[in-house]
Amino acid sequence: MAGRARGSARALFAALLAPALVALLVAPARGRGGRGHGDWDAAAALPPLPPREDAARVARFVTHVCDWGALATLSTDQAVRGWAFADVLSLSDGPPGAGSGVPYFYLSPLQQSVGNLQENPHATLTMSLAQTNFCRKQGFDPQSPLCAHIMLSGTVTKVNESEMDFAKQSLFVRHPEMKTWPSSHNWFFAKLNITNIWVLDYFGGPKIVTPEEYYNVTFQRRGTGQ
Repeated sequence: MAGRARGSARALFAALLAPALVALLVAPARGRGGRGHGDWDAAAALPPLPPREDAARVARFVTHVCDWGALATLSTDQAVRGWAFADVLSLSDGPPGAGSGVPYFYLSPLQQSVGNLQENPHATLTMSLAQTNFCRKQGFDPQSPLCAHIMLSGTVTKVNESEMDFAKQSLFVRHPEMKTWPSSHNWFFAKLNITNIWVLDYFGGPKIVTPEEYYNVTFQRRGTGQ
């Protein structure tokens, strides 16, 4: 009898909990980066991918439409000291249609990646169109070269006062939830100073783009540039 009672209680609890779990899984996240990729809304389709032969423009395009990336640093944790350590970070290179090409971050000293960067600021950032609807619509697997992705290497540093306002605007307009994050975590704005760029958007291996070529691209909302 006691066993049946416990079983009934568990079943009742599961039935009560199920709707909440469904709501949690289905409901979109606050701000950008959640389900539906909030910036490029349904009424305004994602700008078309630039010509694949223009690797610098493709790199700027991917940086601009991506909300997050995987940042690889060298771990300072004793268990894996010196090993590659990757973490997902929200980012922005500017307000929609006004990308600068510079990936900005909102970081806290409490993050493990930040501890790694304090000892060694070198890092590599990967961003992929797999986070948009581009690859899904085309039927491209995230690992396929046709699902364009880029790797940016350089050093991560705090932004200076002259860049602070732009970094804040860039991040908060695309990730409004950041405004509510606890101040006790000592958040600060940072950026990746890019030194090396690889673009993988077709078969045959990555294309190398110089920072000069990358920053010389003028990116526009509709993805055409000048």
